[in-house]
Amino acid sequence: MRRSADFTRTVRDGARAGRRSLVVHVARGAGAGPVVGFVVPKSVGGAVARNRVKRRLRALVRARLDSFATDESLVVRALPAAAGTSFEVLGADLEGALHTARRRADSSHG
Repeated sequence: MRRSADFTRTVRDGARAGRRSLVVHVARGAGAGPVVGFVVPKSVGGAVARNRVKRRLRALVRARLDSFATDESLVVRALPAAAGTSFEVLGADLEGALHTARRRADSSHG
């Protein structure tokens, strides 16, 4: 996901779920394969901390790509707590938030 409009659509139309270190927004109907975007604001830390968090989130999402529907779009927003969170805890937070957001997205479309 590269365009601001794609981020805006996913955040506005998608189901949201959060954990201590991150918030995810899941929207359906994007088409053209799963689309993922990351938001790691300056509140997470300096450039080194933000890039480390972004690399970890990319790796965690990449490992779960086969579980995404082809019409699903996802925005992962890191919170300040993400900088001090281990890879394993970040993965657990992502998994839990994805599960909750998908459940909310399914119930809002059903």
